[in-house]
Amino acid sequence: MPDRRPKLLLVGAQPEAIQDLVDLVGDRYEIVALEHDPQTTTQQVIAAPAAGEARAATLLGAIGEGVALAGPTGELLWSNRFYDALEPEVRARVSGACRETAEHLSRRDDARDGSDPGVMTCKFEVASSGERRLFDAYVTLLGAGAEGDGTDAGQLAVVVRDVTVTRKTQRKMDAIDRAGYELARFDVDQIRQMNAMQRLELLEAKIVRSARELLNYDHFAVFLLDAKTNKLQLVMSSGLPQDIQDLDLFPEQDGSGISGYVAATGRSYVCYDAQTDERYLPGLVGARSSVTVPLRVHDRVIGILDVESKDAGQFDEQDRQFAEIFARHVAMALHTLDLLVAERTTTNLSVSDRFEGELAEPLEDLSHEVDWLSGLAERDPETAKHVAQIRHDLDSIKSRMKDVASGPQTLLGMDRFRDRAADPELTGRRVLVADDHPKIRKIIGEVLTHRGCAVTVCACGQEAIDAIIAVGESGAEPFELVVSDIQMPDRNGYEVFSTVRKHTPGTRVLLMTGFGYDPHHSIVRASQEGLQGVLFKPFEIELLVEQVKIALAVEHAEK
Repeated sequence: MPDRRPKLLLVGAQPEAIQDLVDLVGDRYEIVALEHDPQTTTQQVIAAPAAGEARAATLLGAIGEGVALAGPTGELLWSNRFYDALEPEVRARVSGACRETAEHLSRRDDARDGSDPGVMTCKFEVASSGERRLFDAYVTLLGAGAEGDGTDAGQLAVVVRDVTVTRKTQRKMDAIDRAGYELARFDVDQIRQMNAMQRLELLEAKIVRSARELLNYDHFAVFLLDAKTNKLQLVMSSGLPQDIQDLDLFPEQDGSGISGYVAATGRSYVCYDAQTDERYLPGLVGARSSVTVPLRVHDRVIGILDVESKDAGQFDEQDRQFAEIFARHVAMALHTLDLLVAERTTTNLSVSDRFEGELAEPLEDLSHEVDWLSGLAERDPETAKHVAQIRHDLDSIKSRMKDVASGPQTLLGMDRFRDRAADPELTGRRVLVADDHPKIRKIIGEVLTHRGCAVTVCACGQEAIDAIIAVGESGAEPFELVVSDIQMPDRNGYEVFSTVRKHTPGTRVLLMTGFGYDPHHSIVRASQEGLQGVLFKPFEIELLVEQVKIALAVEHAEK
């Protein structure tokens, strides 16, 4: 509809005065200003917007989105302040989107929504260089003017929204989901061929790689709670100094730093500046900020995940949320591996018991038959000799079956190794054996002694640690090899290994565990730091001697 308001012509008025007049009488008069152009010495007539139009322009300029009007070839006709502040490359890409929209819709006469025949909108994703900022651009083709005079036909309305935070958050969430899937995905055939140490090493590699990509850290660590000692045991780490690894941390709100606080309360914690945070205990040299979250399985805290950076203020609440989601995947992956080891232990014991039960009756029948044959063979020395051998083999079978059924509580092949002579490769070699099970340490001690070793036997982890420290401090000849069980009630295998590295670094270490069970994850930690080998009970005595000889040969070669 044509503007029928009377026109007021202003000559030489300042822009502020023009706007004031529009606000006062703009609804009754069409105001036209005559502006002087000093470069051309001519007068330029400009039309001041009506009061409603001025308010609309003010509102469009104040909103937190880019708003613009473009021609069908992408030329800019009008824009608000947000749009003008966009990087030139972003505005150029939006202009291209306008041209694409105009060309696309011009080829589709039927593309318009029947409920609003004058409007058709296309959405584009636009990014600045390096994807520092991400935008959604909505381009709408305008129809004819209100009177059908075609004044707006072919023009394009543009709305540009900054979706950087939303889009990057979604990308990070998607990446965490993919990482969680990768952590939980284990190839059955691959896992079946691995022992517990290899399985944990596989999982650790996945966790460290995913954590670095997702959390942008300088130092990363996972601690698990030891149910017996109530201590936070380091399971895996990246960038953690040795001195920090030896700290004793417990699930306590005070005294064990942020890690202890998170384990005790189950609440995540963001340290914005380590230099001013009283809870922070030194971790990475030069670390300035960290985020620590609990590891949970079925609402039970089983440990903590800690991430540190050399820069202050590196982590915020969003990073905390990301770390919490990632920690849930880590906790479930660790729990799954523990279940696999527990299942293997239970299965082995069950099969051994069943096997012994199934063979007990036929073996007993064979024993009766041998007794009967013994009576016939009394007058024939040659026959008696064969019957005696059969009886010996039967007794050996029963003994071996009993040993297998005992699982990790015994060792295999004793009847073949007990009387072996001294071995020149082992004669005089100083070996410490630590195991809380009397039968195990007695067998190992006797076997190595018979083979020529000078053996020190310890009944627990603390006794072994004290003996290693005493040798190191006295300056006496250190042990050449330590053979230690992993799961002891007082100190675990890794603590024994760590003591060796600190006080007698030239000593080699072999760790032992039943069916691969390693609740403290000592194997993985020690393997990263030079562990010589692992023996999975019940193992053959022959294998023990072989591993001892290999370890001592390596130790001798290094000297």
